[in-house]
Amino acid sequence: MSIGHHRDLPPPRITRSSEFGRVAVLYGGTSAEREVSLVSGAAVLAALERRGVDARGIDRGEDVADRLMHGGFDRVFIILHGRGGEDGTIQGALDTLGFPYTGSGVLGSALAMDKHRSKLMWRACGVPTPDFVMLESERRLPDAGAALGYPLVVKPVHEGSTIGVSKVRDDESLHRAWFEALRFDDEIIAEPFLTGPEYTAAILGDAELPLIRLETPHELYDYEAKYADGAGTRYHCPCGLGERTETTFKRLARTAFDVLGASGWGRVDFVCDGAGNPHFIDVNTAPGMTGHSLVPMAAEAIGIDFDDLVWRILETSLP
Repeated sequence: MSIGHHRDLPPPRITRSSEFGRVAVLYGGTSAEREVSLVSGAAVLAALERRGVDARGIDRGEDVADRLMHGGFDRVFIILHGRGGEDGTIQGALDTLGFPYTGSGVLGSALAMDKHRSKLMWRACGVPTPDFVMLESERRLPDAGAALGYPLVVKPVHEGSTIGVSKVRDDESLHRAWFEALRFDDEIIAEPFLTGPEYTAAILGDAELPLIRLETPHELYDYEAKYADGAGTRYHCPCGLGERTETTFKRLARTAFDVLGASGWGRVDFVCDGAGNPHFIDVNTAPGMTGHSLVPMAAEAIGIDFDDLVWRILETSLP
């Protein structure tokens, strides 16, 4: 078996599948991103099986601890998206049970899942991020428009995959967006809608993969734009930036990732303003691994195919 290698990445640490032992692939769960996680989990499980890894899929439920403890598992590949999978709760449980796992630990997962506290950390450390207003009550809504100006983006603090996110242009649509976001979270944040290009930086171990520039006919790179076939979204890799600028942006993305205590692998999303300056939006600590997903796309750009990528992510469960 040959594991893909590229000059920008160190060679794989593990060369024999048996060294991983038995692997539990945790997917599904109960978050609003369950359906995407099921697809990601199936793809990851199939890739591990193709590489000869002894892997079993587990749809995360209330019996997950019992299934792990009695399943003869040695480590866990976390491909749960959203709350219950990316917010530190499953990571804390696995720490308590003594299972090594892929990706970020409790702190990095919890901070990255919390858009408000991510922005507070970034501001404190000099990482650029859009201004924001927390929409604590309906009567605070006019304050957001007055403070930030329109258009705005309104989003739940603790969701991913752009679930519950709206672009608003006036006070009336701000009210509708607030109520929509409340369906998913009781903490809502508003920030200016930036008009520059949108990028994503995939992180794999100590490496930053090539940037991808996203171009969508939708007003936002929303759930449909991410996952619906024929949504018209275009992905540019190479991203069109000059080499020096791309290197600078990738280093900033790494800083945004590290500041939150994230580790192992993930994805950092940012948008540029009209002057071309990057503003960091969020960090995904267990990004999608579907046919539309961005981390596999960035890996493919440097010759790391999907199976090799999954292998390398599994290596992040090693000390």
